Amino acid sequence: MPAGERETPARPPHEPGARQRSVASVRAHRRRGATRLRYTRREVLLAVCVVVVVVAVGGWAAMASRPKPPRNPAGVASGAAQHAAGRAPRSATSGSATVSITWVGDMTFGTLNEWPPDGTGSLLDDVKPYLHSDLTVGNLETALGDLPMSKCAPKETDCYQFEAPAYTAKDLRRDGFSAVNVANNHTLDAGPAGEVSTDHALRAARLRWAGRPGQITYLTRNGIKIALLGFAPWSYDADALDIPAAEALVRTAKEHAQVVIVMEHLGGEGDDYRHVKPGEEYFLGQDRGNSIAFTHGVIDAGADLVMGSGPHVLRGFQWYRGHLIAYSLGNFCGYNTVGLDAYTSIGAILHVTLNARGQFVKGSITPLRLISPGVPERDPGRTAVSYINSLSRDDFAGNGAVRLSAAGKIKK
Repeated sequence: MPAGERETPARPPHEPGARQRSVASVRAHRRRGATRLRYTRREVLLAVCVVVVVVAVGGWAAMASRPKPPRNPAGVASGAAQHAAGRAPRSATSGSATVSITWVGDMTFGTLNEWPPDGTGSLLDDVKPYLHSDLTVGNLETALGDLPMSKCAPKETDCYQFEAPAYTAKDLRRDGFSAVNVANNHTLDAGPAGEVSTDHALRAARLRWAGRPGQITYLTRNGIKIALLGFAPWSYDADALDIPAAEALVRTAKEHAQVVIVMEHLGGEGDDYRHVKPGEEYFLGQDRGNSIAFTHGVIDAGADLVMGSGPHVLRGFQWYRGHLIAYSLGNFCGYNTVGLDAYTSIGAILHVTLNARGQFVKGSITPLRLISPGVPERDPGRTAVSYINSLSRDDFAGNGAVRLSAAGKIKK
C-alpha cells in the first residue's frame, strides 16, 4: 500500500436477503431490549411501592408507640384570652386539683419578757389538730424579738404593744403554719428595728409573710400558684385606705398566680364593732378603713378569697360575686393581752378549699373559745356558729349572707 493511503476495510459480498436479515435481526434485538426495559421499569416501580409501604408502616408504628402527650401539659399557659382579660395564664394543673386553706384571726403571745413559762408553742396544744392544711395562715399581731418596745408613751392609756420571743416563729411553723399576715397596727411596736427583727425570725423559721408595702408573696401548693397579700389602714403596711392602689396590687398578683388570697385587718375593736357597716370606721380617732368597699374592690380586681382580722370579735361572712369574704375570725390566741368577755372570748378557725381557678369548693369553721390567760380550745357549745349566722343575716340579708350548718359547714 503506497504510503499515505488509508486502508479501507473490505465490505462483505452482497447477497440477496442479507439486508432484510440484518433489519429483522435489529428489530428482534430492539424488541428484546424493549421487553427488558419494560421489565426493568416494572421492577423499579414495584421496588418504589415496596419502599413507600415500608416507610408508611414504620412511621405509623413509630407514632403508635410514642406516648401521647397530656391534653394540658405541665407549664403550658391556657391561652391568649386569659392574658387579654388580665388574668394569669393557667398552668397545666389538673382540673381536679384543689388547695385547702386554714385561717385564724388575731394572735399574740404576750409582751416583752412576759411570756408563757412553757414557751409560746404551748398555748396552741389543744387546737393543733385543726391547723393542718395545704396553707395555714394567721394574723401575727406582735413584733418578734427582745427589743425595747417604743409604740406607747409611758402611762399612755388606750395604747397596747406586744412582743413575743423570736422562737415563736419556729413554734408556729412546727404547729402547722405556712405564712402569717404582718399588716396590722402592731407592726412597729418595737420600732423599725423590731420590724427587721420580726422579718429575720420569720425567715429563719421558713415562715412566709405578707403585708409590707407593695409586697406580694407567692407560694405553690398541689401545683397551684398562689399569691398572698395583706393590708391594713396604716402607711407602714400595705395601705388598705388607698383602695385603688390595693386593687392595682391585686391585679398584678393575678397576672402571676392562679389563686389570689387577700388578708385584711380592718375595723374598730371590741363588742361595739361586731357589725360590718357601709362607710369608714373610726376607732380611737383613727380611720380604720371601709371594710365593704375594700373587700369588694379587691375581689373586683381579681382576689378569690378575703380573710379578715382586727376587731378582736367575730364578724359576719358574705358572698360577693361567688367569692367568700370572712370579715373577722375574732381572737385566736392572746396570752394576757386580750379581753375574755362573751364576745372577745369567742373565735373560730376558717377552713376553705378552692380549685385551681380560685373557685370555692367547700368550707367550714372550727368554733373556739379562749380561756384564761387567753388560750384557745375547741368550743363544745359551738357558739361561733350561731354568732356568725346571726351577724351575717343582720348585715348581709339579701346581699350575699353566708349560712353555716349546725356542724359549721358553709352552705353554698
